[in-house]
Amino acid sequence: MTTEIKSIKLETHPTKSIVDQHVNGSLTVIWRDWDDTLQTDPKMVYISYVDLGETKGPHLHTKRDSYFVCIDGKVVFIIKDTDGIYHEIISSSDEPVLVKVPKGYPSAHINISNKRSAVLALASISWKPNDNEMQNVTFDNYDWNKWAKNTP
Repeated sequence: MTTEIKSIKLETHPTKSIVDQHVNGSLTVIWRDWDDTLQTDPKMVYISYVDLGETKGPHLHTKRDSYFVCIDGKVVFIIKDTDGIYHEIISSSDEPVLVKVPKGYPSAHINISNKRSAVLALASISWKPNDNEMQNVTFDNYDWNKWAKNTP
């Protein structure tokens, strides 16, 4: 994988009831100010929802680096590097992976779960209306059909 595109398996810790100490859920660390996972502090944080069987993108950001993690459901991120090679990284609420998409790298993500998925995004610059920082692109030689069998 190119050194610009990154996938980082995230820490997940069980949480416990204060009453009897049974495990009542979990906590996943996305970012801490002392981690070295992000090259810049995020300037914008948002959640993007992807409907069942749908694709967002492909597009590229000309000025911002983005970090994504699926927090509900399951998605595959498809990122095209500067050599034209496609990288496929799966992230899910069960196996959270933080995915870095550097500025200038086109990407898309597909919901491959059986429900709507939610993706948490951390961006190096914040979005402003009409900033024209995003460009839609096409992945003409990418096999989109391989994910169709994984969606209901």
